[in-house]
Amino acid sequence: MRMLRRTMLAVPALLSWPVHAQAPWPSRPVRIVVPYAAGGGTDILARAIGEALRGSLPQPVVVENRAGAAGVIGTEVVVRAEPDGHTLLAVVSTHVMNRYHLASIPYDPIRDVTPIAMLTRNTMVLVAGVTQPFADFRAMIDHARRNPGAVGTGSTEALSSFIGQEVARRANVQMPDIQYRSGGQLMNDIVAGHLPTGWTSTASAMPHIQTGRVRVLAASTATRTPFFPDVPTIAEAGIPEFELAGWVALLGPKGMSDALTARIHGAVAGAFADPALRQRFTALGIEPDLRDGAALRAQMEREDRLWAAAAAAGTIQRQN
Repeated sequence: MRMLRRTMLAVPALLSWPVHAQAPWPSRPVRIVVPYAAGGGTDILARAIGEALRGSLPQPVVVENRAGAAGVIGTEVVVRAEPDGHTLLAVVSTHVMNRYHLASIPYDPIRDVTPIAMLTRNTMVLVAGVTQPFADFRAMIDHARRNPGAVGTGSTEALSSFIGQEVARRANVQMPDIQYRSGGQLMNDIVAGHLPTGWTSTASAMPHIQTGRVRVLAASTATRTPFFPDVPTIAEAGIPEFELAGWVALLGPKGMSDALTARIHGAVAGAFADPALRQRFTALGIEPDLRDGAALRAQMEREDRLWAAAAAAGTIQRQN
């Protein structure tokens, strides 16, 4: 009886051991690393979500910009972090494309991260300042054709660069790609008239469009963006079967548990259900498209195959 009693007393302790051994999340401030400069669409989105999460989490949420090397510097910070959910990454879809565009990256963009949530559809729009001598996409193409090389197209990362050069290639015009570190910097030059056109996200463009200083000439998606329903898609504007869009996602380091990933996704889903956040998204030009980690991983793997084929065909040029 004495042995049986000891065994029975030990059972609750054994059953409770995993609960006490696993630290709760979050047990300290949560850091969301944005691997791009402040002021761009991803930075705006991350800060909006961070503010929404602060009301439901027992720890603060801090957004940290670690710009440089097309997102590689900030991404490496997260890849090397502990997989405990306290260091996360808000990244755009070129996170996958970078392995075919950059000379090298110090991590695998799919195997070395934990997908947590897709956050938004990132519609890319072609914008121009109101002082430019064209007011729509067709007029811009005609102007570029009459003035070879005079209509530069700004970009902020590999996707917008690829879109701009693919449009020029299919339209058979010369439109030099002019690369910027962030959407904020690109938009400043568009407004000032230093840059004729540029591809950027709806979030980066929205504040300037609302003030009337910028025109939207076309959208990169298959369907029109709800933010600019009167703006044609590239396909509608004369380049058939053109469709390229991006996304913003939340990732963590490799090795995060399924339970922790689900916990963080649940917190984000709760924030997305807040009408105040959705109203803010609309005001900022952000299209929410919340998906779980499994769906995000499938999307990343599909795009990896797409960019691998594009690289093999020579339509993506690797940097030296």
